Amino acid sequence: MLIKDTLTQALGAISTQRLRAGLIILAMSIGIASVSVLTALGESARRYIVNEFEALGTNLVIVLPGRTETLGGQPPLFGETPRDLTLEDAEALLRSRHIAAIAPLTVGSAPVSAQGLERETNVLGSTHALRRVRRLTMAQGSFLPQTEIDKTLSVCVIGQTIRNELFAKQSALGQWLRINDRRFRVIGVLASEGQSVGIDFDEIVIISVASAQVLFDTHSLFRILVEAKSKPDMYQAVDEIRGIIKARHEGEDDVTLITQDSVVSTFDKILTALTLTVAGIAGISLVVAGVLVMNVMLVSVTQRTAEIGLLKALGATKRQLLWLFLAEAAMLSLAGAVLGVILGYVTLAILQAFYPDFPMELPGWALLAALAVSLITGLLFGVLPARKAANLDPIVALAKR
Repeated sequence: MLIKDTLTQALGAISTQRLRAGLIILAMSIGIASVSVLTALGESARRYIVNEFEALGTNLVIVLPGRTETLGGQPPLFGETPRDLTLEDAEALLRSRHIAAIAPLTVGSAPVSAQGLERETNVLGSTHALRRVRRLTMAQGSFLPQTEIDKTLSVCVIGQTIRNELFAKQSALGQWLRINDRRFRVIGVLASEGQSVGIDFDEIVIISVASAQVLFDTHSLFRILVEAKSKPDMYQAVDEIRGIIKARHEGEDDVTLITQDSVVSTFDKILTALTLTVAGIAGISLVVAGVLVMNVMLVSVTQRTAEIGLLKALGATKRQLLWLFLAEAAMLSLAGAVLGVILGYVTLAILQAFYPDFPMELPGWALLAALAVSLITGLLFGVLPARKAANLDPIVALAKR
């Protein structure tokens, strides 16, 4: 038997039992579609979070008050309260030649009002450098002016949602905005930024950091954003930042430094592992489909005993019969895989329509892996029925005709 003869014989056997073949293809397609969709969702989530953190800015280091570390044993009942970060700490960091810019942050929530309209929103205190560090873009006007870090200013920059809700019928530039009991003149409107790692810049008001400290009656900083001059400088800047803060805090190493690379790498590893785990769980459905292939093929061998006996009587070898049944299993598995991939893409397209802001894409490696796994599954579970058919005695098989 030539390869063409084997494929023709297998295709003929499949076409004579269309219901049986359809059930196998359906079971295999459900397994492939499940693996494809879950893999695509996991991979898309990984890319989305990685892109979100990369959008924070290049060569970014985040300085937080307090030392965060994992230690064994029980924590002490009484510990020292970590020293707050101050504007003086932020200014001292500029002594490092590896740092290009710093943006101290003070965050609070307050009612904002204008022309009889009022709403609660987040107020962010920072400096002119925030625009550079966070790569913010302006839709109108200008950002906070460059001035001394401890100077209070009666100006503010607002997000798109604040502009639409409080200044819908006129230009916001030059208008007065009241935050608590203080007034600030609007000098700029941010371009629509949307959500960025939990911060919605469309619903935010930005004022100078000194003004925010007066507004919220605090001298501490929420955190300090530091931009290094380059990627190599970032790692050296981490050591210098820790040394500068330690010297200012009486020898206490009481800050936590987070680099953009470390955050991206951590989330990348976690979500990659999660994607593979979810895909593995979905792969159980492929095993179920493989068992169905084996069961149906065993039934097929029983039903085609006389046919197998006739083929062996005409000179068909065990190897030829083995390849005949394996070819049938492979065809069914590949047909199920193709249908499953189509169902997977259709499902992803529907999900993309409901969630347009979340990119959904099936990576090429996942597509090839799904096709390969389905073929391997079909062949593995088709071996037992094929061997059973190949080992039949032709005389006994023909006697059951």
